Amino acid sequence: MLVDSHCHLDRLDEAASGDLQTILSRARSRGIEKFLCIATNLDGFENIKAITKDNPDVFCTAGIHPLQEKQVEMDQQRLLQQASQSKVIAVGETGLDYYYSPDNTTWQQQSLRQHIEVAKEVAKPLIIHSRDAREDTLSILREEGAQQVGGILHCFTESLEMAKAAIDLGFYVSFSGIVTFKTADPLRDVARQLPLDRILVETDCPWLAPVPYRGKENQPAYVVEVAQQMANLFSVSYEEMAERTTENFYRLFPQTRI
Repeated sequence: MLVDSHCHLDRLDEAASGDLQTILSRARSRGIEKFLCIATNLDGFENIKAITKDNPDVFCTAGIHPLQEKQVEMDQQRLLQQASQSKVIAVGETGLDYYYSPDNTTWQQQSLRQHIEVAKEVAKPLIIHSRDAREDTLSILREEGAQQVGGILHCFTESLEMAKAAIDLGFYVSFSGIVTFKTADPLRDVARQLPLDRILVETDCPWLAPVPYRGKENQPAYVVEVAQQMANLFSVSYEEMAERTTENFYRLFPQTRI
């Protein structure tokens, strides 16, 4: 058993051509038993929600990604309405990205604060994106009381200190295919120093395909390779890593244990 804790099923080219069920079947055949499909904007929410209706093992989120193609006005009431729906188990993807978008930090910070407010109102965890924004991300999480709901620092590439601080706030740390890259020795060093009961695995598909699929469109089935790399780092079997990360997911999202 294994969970892809962060995927964008609506963004896959193969899915766009009408072959989503083949993608999901391929993953299920490799032992993937749950999928968390992540929202990146409010307008695309209904498409994501429709995927969950057709697939009992797919759950979703509601949120606005900090790297929107253009700064959009945050409609907090609309976000709240979406986040309140069934099969929506988390709020986000939200967060701060100063690497790709350093010129709209004010909007990003305001959006993150509003997401945290909504998450607390619906009592659902947060999905946090953070790149080159360690101090501000942690400061806002603390200031807004994000520890009341916890959540996930997804596709983690930051420092050991940030990971530990997030864990202290009740967050889990999720690793993607990046952990398999040849250049990722510093990230692997961080990963192996974290408590196994706070680790998740993900694909972030269709991006960041792990070795040996580099250069191809990423898919949920490839979360197996991420889990295998994590097992190597912790010197445990693949089966144990799959079981532990899946149990972590169910601890954070107990309603998905069906």
